[in-house]
Amino acid sequence: MNVIDPVRAFHLRFGSHDLVELFKEFIEKVLAPKGINHLLLECNTSFVFESHPEITDGTLTKQDAREIAAVCKNNGIRLIPLFQCLGHQGWGGAPNSILKAHPEFDETPYVPLDAKWPEIFCRSWCPEHPDVNQLVFGLMDELIEAFDADAFHVGMDEVYEIADDNCPRCKGKDRADLFAKAVNDMHGHLVEDRGVEMFMWGDRLNDSEKMGYDQWEGDTFGTHKAIDFIPKDIVMMDWHYERLDLYPSIGNFIEKGFTVIPACWFKTDAAINLLNESKHQAKEKRAESKLPGMIVTSWNNWDKESFERFITMPPNPFGCDEKLEELDELYRTMEIITKNLSNRM
Repeated sequence: MNVIDPVRAFHLRFGSHDLVELFKEFIEKVLAPKGINHLLLECNTSFVFESHPEITDGTLTKQDAREIAAVCKNNGIRLIPLFQCLGHQGWGGAPNSILKAHPEFDETPYVPLDAKWPEIFCRSWCPEHPDVNQLVFGLMDELIEAFDADAFHVGMDEVYEIADDNCPRCKGKDRADLFAKAVNDMHGHLVEDRGVEMFMWGDRLNDSEKMGYDQWEGDTFGTHKAIDFIPKDIVMMDWHYERLDLYPSIGNFIEKGFTVIPACWFKTDAAINLLNESKHQAKEKRAESKLPGMIVTSWNNWDKESFERFITMPPNPFGCDEKLEELDELYRTMEIITKNLSNRM
């Protein structure tokens, strides 16, 4: 990954044709002026797929994608589409449009549709199903072409439903082997066949017990062992949203040979702490090039009001005594983090 300027990235979920004009204005009036040079656009199944229309669960069209990509290019922003793979195939027991259209891919079809946590967090597709990759790779190809992308983010965070005892294909198999297979399959298609750079979330490769993380920021089921069996040219985005004393996974990814981009959310103090500690670890290991920047993630429901709030935000809204709402704090975090990412990191 050849980086001249540090990566100053922003993530959001988006899949609405009706909000495209506002989104383009948001890119031009907020992201670009704040120095954002990477946009991680999580559209998932909200894209209007032509190869598999039964998957579509949104209104974002190919023309919309081309327009968004053009605005990003004109503003020096690298656009990376994100499509959640393996896990996050719905919420709770409710399946997403992929598993609704293709229930044969479901790793846990016996789980009730109304099931809630802790019975299930969210469904996964079966990494061993012989037909799942052909469908998913076709969806990836459409997104890459529509956004004219040179990189792709495969998600892969918070995967809990894997190697289920009731799956006829996965039962009894090692979770790390299955997770590594899924990652390697995607790498083969994206990097080797399509020639694009591959990004993913890193939490399932973090050993919770060893690193002191909870079951969200790290793995407690054994998938973390897959870290030694996947290509090192995958860029890892390692998310930590609360302030911690240590973030040992940053250094671990670097030691394993990966490029790692720490990911924060809207809590500014936690974000600055993560950035500073990450830079310290990279410097200590004499591997600053393996830490090219940082990404601020957004998990808001982006609607007309939220876009307009960002677009009309005053230049320096942080001197007031009022308690900041989450959107305001997200704006604040993005501004401070991008300012902290100097040209030399």
